[in-house]
Amino acid sequence: MIVGLVSCECIIYDARSLKEKRSVLQRILTRLQQKFNVSVAEVGFQDTWQHTQIALTAVASSKQAVEWELSNALKLIDSFPEIERTITDIEWL
Repeated sequence: MIVGLVSCECIIYDARSLKEKRSVLQRILTRLQQKFNVSVAEVGFQDTWQHTQIALTAVASSKQAVEWELSNALKLIDSFPEIERTITDIEWL
């Protein structure tokens, strides 16, 4: 069993309030959960308007399957024009 954990910091440039930030994040997190076999949550910078940290995890029997899920999930995050991924860390357990 392989567990992959991705932590990525992101900037939401157009967010003018926490409400706007959470609206963007909710749309992204929901899409990730619907489309991929990952668990996802905002884990940092909850009280900052334009900055966030998102964690994604995936579990599978092979490292290749986990890498596929996580890399495609990151591509989906990158496809949203209102958010920019800045720092990404990957851990294997």
